[in-house]
Amino acid sequence: MKGIKNGKIILEDGVLEDRVILFEDKIIDMVSEKEYNLSTIELIDAGGNFISPGFINIHVHGCSGYDFMDEEGLENIVGGLIKTGVTSFLATTMSQEIEKIEKALKRIKNFIADGRCKGLLGVHLEGPFISKKYKGAHDERFLIGPNFNLIEPYKDIIKIVTIAPELEGAVDFIKRCSEGGIIISIGHSGASLERAKEAIECGGKSITHIFNAMPQLHHRNPSVLGAAFTEDVYCEVIPDNIHIHPSLYEVLLKIKGKDRIILVTDSNRACLLGDGEYELGGQVVKVEEGRATLKDGTIAGSILPMNEGIKNFYKNTSLEVWEAVKLATINPARLLGIYDKKGSIEIGKDAEFCIFDEEFNILDVII
Repeated sequence: MKGIKNGKIILEDGVLEDRVILFEDKIIDMVSEKEYNLSTIELIDAGGNFISPGFINIHVHGCSGYDFMDEEGLENIVGGLIKTGVTSFLATTMSQEIEKIEKALKRIKNFIADGRCKGLLGVHLEGPFISKKYKGAHDERFLIGPNFNLIEPYKDIIKIVTIAPELEGAVDFIKRCSEGGIIISIGHSGASLERAKEAIECGGKSITHIFNAMPQLHHRNPSVLGAAFTEDVYCEVIPDNIHIHPSLYEVLLKIKGKDRIILVTDSNRACLLGDGEYELGGQVVKVEEGRATLKDGTIAGSILPMNEGIKNFYKNTSLEVWEAVKLATINPARLLGIYDKKGSIEIGKDAEFCIFDEEFNILDVII
């Protein structure tokens, strides 16, 4: 048995001090150091820093020079994500030839089956079932209508599908996914308010990177944003201070509340590497001063580490530290239906922790 001592333990409803977390594969207990004999336990000293549940990233394309669409480098991505405090994640795909998407899904499926990464929870399929008008950094040549037959062989690993519900056949596709336990997220979409609400009624549970790749809010045509603000759905937020002006973080909190915002990074292979030229979905991406764009200036994901994203959101809102952490732990765990195992520090849950300081610098990750 092991233990973590001398830390500020982030719980669902606050911060707990003067306790030692005891764990093996699962969290066993939280005990008083003074009242418990710790002489036979291997102790990790948190040094007075925060002890958090491992972060969960449901929208990430790559890291450390590699992308989930690549034929290699999965281990490198995993290693990079761990450095940012992420212990669980969804490998997120891009719109490319169907054959390339299928090859990526097969690689990821084998990687999960081999048990090489406990934290790889499955796939977020972003594209190719999205709008050409609101494609963002996706290559228009590879966009197609929704087709459940294409994803059915991989329905055991596909956890989220981003879709534009205005596409022909989308409603039936959404129903089939929802019936099969696949989460539908509305994104890269110009859907009307009515169509977006219909998609939610048919099982849609989330909005992909809110404000981005969708019409902006109009008082006579609220569209996807109108549905996001008025319906009980989760909203992904990319808190890099580029995709959304940081002043809007507090606005989102007032509209959606702390239980329906999920922080994601949407990071590409440049994450942890910095400025330069990279590739995303078969297109050249230039990263300059932390901003990733295509040649035409379209934002192409981010280079945001998760710990920096949580820091940005925290610094620009009225949230307490434990409340900000919730947006990258508890909320994604609940969306994915794994909150009984992950997302918070509770007895019986998976022993996955990260230790960070007041500036959200990751000091240690324990899995």
